[in-house]
Amino acid sequence: MSGGPDRVAASFWLLEAPDSLSQQSRREPDGTGLGTYDEHDRPTVSKQPLAAFEDREFAKLACEVRSRTFVAHVRFASTGGLKPENTHPFEQEGRLFAHNGVIENLPALEAELGDAMGYVHGDTDSERFFALITRETEQAGGDVREGITRAARWVAAHLPIYALNLVLITPTDLYAFRYPDTHDLFVLEREPSRGHLRSGTVRVHPPPEPTVVVASEKMDDGEGWKPLQSGQLLHVGPDLQVNITDVLSTPPADLISLADLSPRAASSPHP
Repeated sequence: MSGGPDRVAASFWLLEAPDSLSQQSRREPDGTGLGTYDEHDRPTVSKQPLAAFEDREFAKLACEVRSRTFVAHVRFASTGGLKPENTHPFEQEGRLFAHNGVIENLPALEAELGDAMGYVHGDTDSERFFALITRETEQAGGDVREGITRAARWVAAHLPIYALNLVLITPTDLYAFRYPDTHDLFVLEREPSRGHLRSGTVRVHPPPEPTVVVASEKMDDGEGWKPLQSGQLLHVGPDLQVNITDVLSTPPADLISLADLSPRAASSPHP
């Protein structure tokens, strides 16, 4: 989520929305993480290998923390054990990252990373993909959009993949990428709100500030959710300006199906 120029709260989406992260964690119970930036733009990550609805620290932070950008993730583990270093989001060079998908042939990815494997501390395909984005971003002079584009194109051309969906934030900017069309990825540009929403018989109160939210599922009953298309990269700037570009139009060289995945990995996209 991005609040643009304002430090905002995310408690509605984390705890209160009809399909909040806390609710989703009952289906994705293997890890919970929340990444934000403090008033000095320093990254802060709180994550544990347990479900959000069981994590008191997650609930406490969800009620208290304010940031211009947020990334939150609930995990159903497909690669790597249930350890903090395998729990999203990951932090590299002050950027925070979460991934929804599966990438295989990690030895080939590690060989491509070379010295950039120094960014990696856990066992996941996600952290290795992030390391490739970080390396490409640095080689592009700090251009995050170009780094994501280069990394996604290399993985799509060289590795078996199920999905590369991602969210990446800096202190001021939010990026999201969907590829291919295996998983959904939605964007919501929410105008200032002063009222409430009704979910069944329950009234919930969305945040009053304007925000842009990116999520793998529609998190409330509002009609403003729009899907990103395969290969589209979204950028939300410090002024909440949304820009969507097509950066990867070719299909993966080796698109794997559920039948190709291990039983554990196959269950993670559809728990």
